[in-house]
Amino acid sequence: MTTLKSKLHDDLTAAIKARDELRSSTLRLTLSAVAYEETSGKVARELSDDEVLTVIAREAKKRREAAEAFDMGGRAESAQRELAEGEVLAEYLPKQLSDEELSAIVAGAVAEATAGGAEGPKALGAVMKIVKPKVAGRAEGGRVAAAVKAALAG
Repeated sequence: MTTLKSKLHDDLTAAIKARDELRSSTLRLTLSAVAYEETSGKVARELSDDEVLTVIAREAKKRREAAEAFDMGGRAESAQRELAEGEVLAEYLPKQLSDEELSAIVAGAVAEATAGGAEGPKALGAVMKIVKPKVAGRAEGGRVAAAVKAALAG
């Protein structure tokens, strides 16, 4: 079974051979983020595929945020580059949930939490606890929190 990390390495090698500068630099940066994560604790360890996915998602989020910042700063070319790198990373991530799918999961979790007696500000934490594992890797935390707050307010 090939791991996600070895797939990234193989794709990097292919990108270098194909002289695909964007893909090779994006994968190189991502692999260095994975390597950093593996050596950041007290003991060096091999990351699981889920942990590698978390690193890729974090890197993709950084690209989106940088693209927005470049866009606001009037640096369209840099923003395009960041978005293109984000698209390369998106190929490795699970398909993101649509707003409708996310809303349906949140609605179910709100019903479950309120049935369990959660209400008011405490309900947010209770609902997030139910929703998080169901959407892991398929929706960003900020997006999930916004959906939960909207559901609780309505």
